[in-house]
Amino acid sequence: MRLELTRRGDYAVRAMLALAQPGRERPTSVREIATLMDIPVAFLPQVMAALVRAGLVVSWTGRTGGYLLARRREAISLLEVIEAVEGDSRRTSCVLRGGPCGRDGYCSAHGVFRDAQAAMLDRLSGATLADVALPEEPDPAGRAEGPMVPMVPTVPNRR
Repeated sequence: MRLELTRRGDYAVRAMLALAQPGRERPTSVREIATLMDIPVAFLPQVMAALVRAGLVVSWTGRTGGYLLARRREAISLLEVIEAVEGDSRRTSCVLRGGPCGRDGYCSAHGVFRDAQAAMLDRLSGATLADVALPEEPDPAGRAEGPMVPMVPTVPNRR
């Protein structure tokens, strides 16, 4: 089973994490975000435009222009960020048949996958940028406590 973001989703999450760092009180340029988060500078403006349209960031033009979060980092969920660039995250096709689920009845796995999807969307909507922007120090005993850190895939920078 694969659970992964598109490149747009990956870059959007990384860009928002850059803007959510404490102390970011001035607009941050595309070039600075790209450098901080290893995102191709040529692709990032498209992602930032989608985040502006979604009302998650505001932009300023000019020599000192750039981007800032439109709301506090505690008020922006990971689901909002992902859906701003990828669209609605709800699966509309059957996991077993590949076509629309329910066209000729629901498959035997429908309920399980519907509930799993709901749990994932609930978790992403409950995780804010503040929760993941600065991970806590790892527990020396190796237990996974503290905020969840997103598993953002490493994508080679294609400049």
